[in-house]
Amino acid sequence: MGEQVEQGRVANTQSTTTPSEPDAAGDGIGPSGAGADRPAAGADGVGALAGGTGVGTGGIEVALEATPAVPGENTSRVGFTAAAVELLRELWQVHGPLMFHQSGGCCDGSAPMCFPAGEFRTGDSDVLLGTARLTAADSSELGPVDFWISAEQFEAWRRTRLVIDAVPGRGSGFSLETPTGRRFLTRSELCAV
Repeated sequence: MGEQVEQGRVANTQSTTTPSEPDAAGDGIGPSGAGADRPAAGADGVGALAGGTGVGTGGIEVALEATPAVPGENTSRVGFTAAAVELLRELWQVHGPLMFHQSGGCCDGSAPMCFPAGEFRTGDSDVLLGTARLTAADSSELGPVDFWISAEQFEAWRRTRLVIDAVPGRGSGFSLETPTGRRFLTRSELCAV
């Protein structure tokens, strides 16, 4: 069993590789937090992206892996689901190069925030977890997407692998996906890093 972090809350996830059924609220978010209406990774060719694919220890399908950036580490700490990759592609077409910062709490809980590359100023209190090489649907290179996290949050989640998903809902704060009707969501799995 893995853990899932949603807007600052941590919950157990089911260790499955298929989307769960919609919950009683009918919002498409079942017990594991996976949208029931999304295709599994690879159904649209996303699984063929450079960077690797697979199912994590918590059963979360990963379509794109970030290259590790933490000194001394060679295991990816960040992955993206097929739904997240699809949303990233859409945002890239509108905004150009992108970056993420995993907020450390307060108003937005702990949410992955997507910005135009360089718009969010990082500093000594931030850790670069990894860089994903985003490709278009035709496999042509779009470019790198850096994933940053606050140093305090990194310490709290030191033994955690983050998988960024996209689900129906409103994005957090100034995150680029806010007007799309979808939001990025951090799911987490314990890892041996």
